[in-house]
Amino acid sequence: MDAQLLINAQFVPAADGRTYERCNPVTGEVASRAPAAGSADIKAAVEAAQAALPEWSGLGPNARRAALMKASQAILDLGDEFVEAMKGEIGATEGWARFNVMLASQMFMEAAALTTQVQGQIIPSDKPGCMAMAVRKPAGVILGIAPWNAPVILGVRAVATPLACGNTAILKASEVCPVTHMLIGKALNSAGLPAGAVNVITNAPEDAGEVVGELIDHKYVRRVNFTGSSHVGRIIAERAARTFTPVLLELGGKAPLVVLEDADLDEAVKAIAFGAYMNQGQICMSTERVVVEDSVADALVEKLTAKAATLVAGDPREGNTPLGALVDRKSVDHVLGLVNDAGGKGADVTVGGTADGVQMSATVVDKVTKDMRIYTEESFGPVVAVIRVRDAEEAVTVANDSEYGLSAAVFSKDIVKALKIAERIDSGICHINGATVHDEAQMPFGGTKSSGYGRFGGQAGINEFTDLRWITLETEPGHFPI
Repeated sequence: MDAQLLINAQFVPAADGRTYERCNPVTGEVASRAPAAGSADIKAAVEAAQAALPEWSGLGPNARRAALMKASQAILDLGDEFVEAMKGEIGATEGWARFNVMLASQMFMEAAALTTQVQGQIIPSDKPGCMAMAVRKPAGVILGIAPWNAPVILGVRAVATPLACGNTAILKASEVCPVTHMLIGKALNSAGLPAGAVNVITNAPEDAGEVVGELIDHKYVRRVNFTGSSHVGRIIAERAARTFTPVLLELGGKAPLVVLEDADLDEAVKAIAFGAYMNQGQICMSTERVVVEDSVADALVEKLTAKAATLVAGDPREGNTPLGALVDRKSVDHVLGLVNDAGGKGADVTVGGTADGVQMSATVVDKVTKDMRIYTEESFGPVVAVIRVRDAEEAVTVANDSEYGLSAAVFSKDIVKALKIAERIDSGICHINGATVHDEAQMPFGGTKSSGYGRFGGQAGINEFTDLRWITLETEPGHFPI
């Protein structure tokens, strides 16, 4: 499969003809080839987005709504192509790819609904005859930098609400899945947006820092949103600060799922298994830590181990196993390093803990303590750490004992107690008697601490991608002291 740049509604190669290859993580064969964009391509994409801004922002909300609804359907129409691209580029299962397509389509529908929700207000003024208004206007050209792990969902999220608000957009594709992200551009290009309203840039891995830096620095780029690692997020935030460009960051996570002694253990196990192992644990919201009260820990671990034993990994091309491949061998080595470190320091690996190439089945590590790397380090793989605590009070302490604060969950039959615990957990998202992995297009999505700042979704997303202006209208003759 080959990708191309999308610039000014045209699919084109890089100006200098450079390309790079992405290999299938399972077979090692070339999965895709893509342009390695350079300065000329970046300049062309940003200028095209800026040139399209007056026409796109000048459209009425229902015209933008119609285009975004067409994009929603176009995503569904390209479903088979997305599946093949995700299988080849990231080793995804067909189920995960289909889920990406479904939710991404819904995100465009939600964005379409937002076009009439970009609202201001009349504010009472102390000045006689002065009508004071707070008005939201498009910010301008938006740079969206999307990751590989949920590529259709997060690629669409990077541009959908910005477009709904009347901005134009540049999608900086992940080096790991250039064809997958190019297909988002294909969907938008077929939806009738003005030429240049959305552009897609791909780049060689070795050029990533230079390409992103040049995009952020461009005078026409007025907002940046990034989903990815906390390490890279810090770099992007620091770079954007030089030009006072606002940034929305959705970064790493180490999500805790707290199991109190009165919890329904069967329900908790279902949520843990889904949250920890869906997409091989390669989700920012993945359940990384199970924080369980001692009194029910043995029973929970027994049930969780039995469930995890059924979640085996296999070749995603064959589609006969619940888990597919990790994105590369480096990720496998990282996860195995965490498991082996914990085992060497006294933890019990009750199931899993081995890998065959990039395929790793579900793993449970019990009796994790603070001196083990898996207690603090994000694994981003199919492993969950079980941390036993004395009581609910210690559970809160452990849940908050992390640099991250994206998603969390609490399981208890006592809803009032669970809600009080949820309110004390320092995270942007918390679910009671539900999995840590939960995403809906209309919800305010984002984290605290090293998980980033700002919120995607719904009204919160409108606030991120518009400028709030104060405008006054004088209706009486002026009276001034001088």
